[in-house]
Amino acid sequence: MNTSRTKLTRLPKRGAHDAETIYPILDAALVCHISYCIDGQPFIIPTAFCRIEDTLYIHGSVGSHFFRELAKGVHVCVAVTFIDGLILARSAFSHSVNYRSVVAFGKSRLVEDEAESWLALERITEQIMPGRWADTRHPNASEMKKTMVIAIPIEEASAKVRTGGVNDDPEDLALPYWAGVVPLSLTYHTPVPDEKRIKDVPLPDYLKG
Repeated sequence: MNTSRTKLTRLPKRGAHDAETIYPILDAALVCHISYCIDGQPFIIPTAFCRIEDTLYIHGSVGSHFFRELAKGVHVCVAVTFIDGLILARSAFSHSVNYRSVVAFGKSRLVEDEAESWLALERITEQIMPGRWADTRHPNASEMKKTMVIAIPIEEASAKVRTGGVNDDPEDLALPYWAGVVPLSLTYHTPVPDEKRIKDVPLPDYLKG
């Protein structure tokens, strides 16, 4: 279901409401921003997350004001954005960016089922670095008591994507200014071992690129 919350009025040709477009953008992101409102005061929080089917999951401290509010079950808006390129036009007005973005709406839910919590923690870890969950100590009972997992079922969502090059007006094409695209991407650099390591451990295959 899509309502006025996800209706695209500005350049709707760049938008989509299908899972085939929305889910890959969510699955590629390391961080989302969650906005909510308390007594008329808006808040927005960046956090790691994962998607399992049509539900988003986040985790944090049981002492967090943010998580305590979400545990009550509140309406939230979740946003993810990638900037894939800077569009440098001859005209300042025609400058733009290539991007992929998703905006989703849902009502938060405290996860109380143990199996669901464990699956969410595994998938959040794997979203940050695939292969890491099997290569780390899992949370113990004390750590789990300090951790809250929140689910956000996606009630409706929209994606918006811009690709391509410069869209200068025809009368600006002869202007003596460079125009083109500056591609941008998230780049992983050479891993740096922890200085406090007691023994050397070989670099895992999933970090070798």
